[in-house]
Amino acid sequence: MNRISRKIWDGFTSLSLTIACFALLMVLVVACTLAQVRLGTLGAVNLYMRSWFYWMDLGAFSIPIFPAGATVGLVLMLNLVAAQLKRLELSWRKAGIWIVHAGLILLFVGEFVTGAFQVDGRLTIEEGQTVNFVEIPRHVELAVVDVTDPAADDVYGIPETSLARGGTIQVPGTPIGVRVKQYQRNAFLGTAGPANPPAGVDQGAGVGVSIQPLPPVTVDDRIDTSAAVVEVVAGGRSLGTWLASNAIEAPQSFSHGGRTYELSLRQQRVYLPYSLTLEQFRHDVYMGTDIPKNFSSLVRLVNPGKGEDRNVLIYMNQPLRYDGKAFYQASFGKNDTLSVLQVVSNPGWLLPYVSTVLVTIGLLVHFAISFRRGLRRAGAAGAPRAPQEA
Repeated sequence: MNRISRKIWDGFTSLSLTIACFALLMVLVVACTLAQVRLGTLGAVNLYMRSWFYWMDLGAFSIPIFPAGATVGLVLMLNLVAAQLKRLELSWRKAGIWIVHAGLILLFVGEFVTGAFQVDGRLTIEEGQTVNFVEIPRHVELAVVDVTDPAADDVYGIPETSLARGGTIQVPGTPIGVRVKQYQRNAFLGTAGPANPPAGVDQGAGVGVSIQPLPPVTVDDRIDTSAAVVEVVAGGRSLGTWLASNAIEAPQSFSHGGRTYELSLRQQRVYLPYSLTLEQFRHDVYMGTDIPKNFSSLVRLVNPGKGEDRNVLIYMNQPLRYDGKAFYQASFGKNDTLSVLQVVSNPGWLLPYVSTVLVTIGLLVHFAISFRRGLRRAGAAGAPRAPQEA
């Protein structure tokens, strides 16, 4: 058993494993770059770099045929840790190398945290408008909104994961329940015919519409056309079956118990404990050209919970970092009266910066120690020797 453990330990600490991991990463980078033409940046990165294995589809099932970035990165990190513990002596003379290795390990940890927890959202806001939510473009939710009170809406969102599981979902605080009969992440909605049977909808805009499943969209400039067939129930009886889809722009409404509700499938919303108001958007160009020089959004940040009310200027390469989110200037529209902010929530965003600082400090410490050692050796070599007695 000791011999087997020693072989495993030697394998984890070997330089050959390090070289093999770097070679595999090079192959994955090339494959990921070429796949971006077909899958887009996000699809290629998720398939080759943030998965554990690259799978070959054989129809009825799939098999792993190549380690993907998550597996290679984990093995390389373990190899780095094991090699450090085995080869580096614990002394001040090697302090710089220890710091460099710690920085590299932290860099791998940061990538794992980013891949697992980063959420990319979008905040679209017009001049004078106040918004307190962020939309997640590649995720949807079924929104049931009580619009009876003209002063305020009572919103309940059913996430995509619950739609995919199906079953009956009760809307909290209301007698309304939603029974999910069918959900497709991406689908083609067309007129029902002999070859395409209707989806079984008897209310709203989806009557006489068929649903044909499609593979999920992976390219960057498109999103899925999601569709859900849901039956609204209340008081033990059905209020009808509806088709909810992000391809249907206008919400569909129904009434029960003297209250009016709207039903829609929309991009998932994450509500914020604060609000942003777009005071002014600027789109500057270089004089005499149409080449963009600057995009900037002057927003008013109001957070009643913290007593904050201040203006913030967001422009290119200068995001607003607040409450664990970064708001970047991304795009614009409506004759420069609408601003689109990319909102990134990444709990590990500081780790690459800390890693870079650690690697820099480690190299400086190592070079300083080596330089000092070299000066001592040069001084010892040039010192005059005492004359020897005859």
